[in-house]
Amino acid sequence: MGCITVTIGIVCLFTLLWSVNGIGVNWGTQTSHPLPPDTVVRMLRENGIQKVKLFDADYGILKALGKTGIEVMVGIPNDMLASVGGSMKAAEKWVAKNVSEHISSNNVNIRYVAVGNEPFLETYNGSYLHITLPALSNIQSALIKAGIGSQVKVTVPLNADVYASSNTYPSGGDFRTDIFDPMLKIVKFLNDSNSPFTVNIYPFISLYTDSNFPVEYAFFDGNATPLNDGGTLYYNMFDANLDTLAHALQKNGFGNLPIIVGEIGWPTDGDRNANIEYARRFNQGFMSHISGGKGTPMRPIPIDAYLFSLIDEDAKSIDPGNFERHWGIFYFDGQVKYPLNLGTTNSGALIPAKGVQYLERKWCVMKLSAPLDDPQVAQSVSYACGRADCTSLGYGTSCGNLDARGNISYAFNSYFQKNNQLEDACKFPNVSVITKTDPTPTVGNCKFPIMIQPYYESAGRRFGCGQMPLPLVSVLLLLLLTVVQL
Repeated sequence: MGCITVTIGIVCLFTLLWSVNGIGVNWGTQTSHPLPPDTVVRMLRENGIQKVKLFDADYGILKALGKTGIEVMVGIPNDMLASVGGSMKAAEKWVAKNVSEHISSNNVNIRYVAVGNEPFLETYNGSYLHITLPALSNIQSALIKAGIGSQVKVTVPLNADVYASSNTYPSGGDFRTDIFDPMLKIVKFLNDSNSPFTVNIYPFISLYTDSNFPVEYAFFDGNATPLNDGGTLYYNMFDANLDTLAHALQKNGFGNLPIIVGEIGWPTDGDRNANIEYARRFNQGFMSHISGGKGTPMRPIPIDAYLFSLIDEDAKSIDPGNFERHWGIFYFDGQVKYPLNLGTTNSGALIPAKGVQYLERKWCVMKLSAPLDDPQVAQSVSYACGRADCTSLGYGTSCGNLDARGNISYAFNSYFQKNNQLEDACKFPNVSVITKTDPTPTVGNCKFPIMIQPYYESAGRRFGCGQMPLPLVSVLLLLLLTVVQL
């Protein structure tokens, strides 16, 4: 989905620490080489993060969170909604295994179950429209039957596209017409069960999809021309968006329903607007914006939010865009990307993961003797990018200024590292070679990473990227190579 810590006076520090009580992080696991859960939990604790949102109920992760006191929101993936929504027995079995057992046996502080993840996205074409509420109801009933219904609440993380404004102002907010009835039923259920409404808000996506979107309005610096809604001024998109939801709830008789911001953040790569400076500016601005607990004009109360996300995920689908793998405030290896003060540490700085084990310092690159017009080059780049991660290549990205050989080497190395530096993973026909000389450029933010040691202990975790769709950026590379050959 805080504030800037100051060091003048114990009273100021107390106020700041109190005001960031609502900040949490999303911990995603769609990565080829996950950090050990114990390493991540230690990083959470050292950074003073007291709330974490998960997208499933991974046993190893929940075990690592035991006895830490960290508040946990566990998730039920969309592909399980039909199962738990169609069978009370399946819902009870899921709760017993993934909630009750962890609370009673491992003292995990589970507070919420996220039933589905943005199930009403328009891209799903209504696939989960009629099963989400039954799933929500069955899980809630199972929690009550297990005797933990007052401790653990259900919610449904929804994308902000479930509501819209009829007049472009927050006051015109209401739920989308095509899902109006299902939404009202869910809202009524949440209200009746004392559960919160969870929404994911992404100003970055607005900027990504609309070239005319005013850039300053995405941030919290107060530099944007304010939106005047009947005398109420909105200086940033977040406040306007959240209040559009607040108006939608109020308009339908649920003005007091608690709201959680399930995801909010900014990516650092994969697009010209996804960069470290914008990410730092947005996330720090957000933390400062909510630090006083003043909320929004419609909801002048502390905001409960989860930053998206904790760590980069190199195996995420890039259907939404190449930026999808770069939302973390930490890199894949738990190292800090940029200065960010969450207001939760005495130093005011992020603390990186400790004890991370890396593979050997070697890389796979293009042979100096290999000509660019070798027909094996284009095929090899397509193969490597289709099975690894080339999203840092392309216009405006961190490695967007590499020459043709640099692009090719980056692709080869990505595949090589993802396959644990196996010698066979650097045998592109006569065009690649393993080197111990770091090919990372001396200027800019481009990195030729060395992968971390694989971790295999967590039950049920999937590894590797399988046959992922060919990234858009590899197509761009092919075009680049074609131009070079001409």
